[in-house]
Amino acid sequence: MTFSISPDEILKQSAIATAKSPVSEAEMMQAVRTLLLGMGEDPDREGLRDTPKRVVKALKFLTSGYRQSLDELLNGAIFHEDADEMVLVRDIDLFSSCEHHILPIIGRAHVAYIPNGKVIGLSKIARICEMYARRLQVQERLTVQIADALQGLLKPQGVAVVVEATHMCMVMRGVQKPGSWTVSSAMRGVFADDAKTRQEFMSLVRHSPAFH
Repeated sequence: MTFSISPDEILKQSAIATAKSPVSEAEMMQAVRTLLLGMGEDPDREGLRDTPKRVVKALKFLTSGYRQSLDELLNGAIFHEDADEMVLVRDIDLFSSCEHHILPIIGRAHVAYIPNGKVIGLSKIARICEMYARRLQVQERLTVQIADALQGLLKPQGVAVVVEATHMCMVMRGVQKPGSWTVSSAMRGVFADDAKTRQEFMSLVRHSPAFH
């Protein structure tokens, strides 16, 4: 299975980000109320009276990446620079949601690129990770989206992304295996083609995952 994202797909995602939701907040709140009833709860009791509103607000925040685009996020923060050594931002905290159960994915990303005449503001790397994380995700796709976004924006010599995460759908339900971590990677350009460069990156990000 491949998750490679084409430039056309990146533009399509930007268009989706600006589209208006076909469902109102009132309809979303009614859906939450229905779920509470299905759980055997009383949505009119004091502790749950405002829960539909709170859940909708939380979900909108946790999926705010759908309403962002790369153009808006970057705000011109790409600069011409004569640099050709690896740039690495590691330990970027990630909070996403599993698209299969809408349960949390908690982890961090390590992102590197080797410039080819252009560099990007360091904070924008973290914001790109955040934008894609704040959507319903699978970890494999999230990793590839980050790598392909940087590859498409900068046309660098190469991009490397490693994501380490624990999935609450494995911890809180199902196999119930706390302490399990999933590691995924996406290598582009020189990181894919040159073992020495790839090994340098991996040695810089290698450690035991742990919550902060």
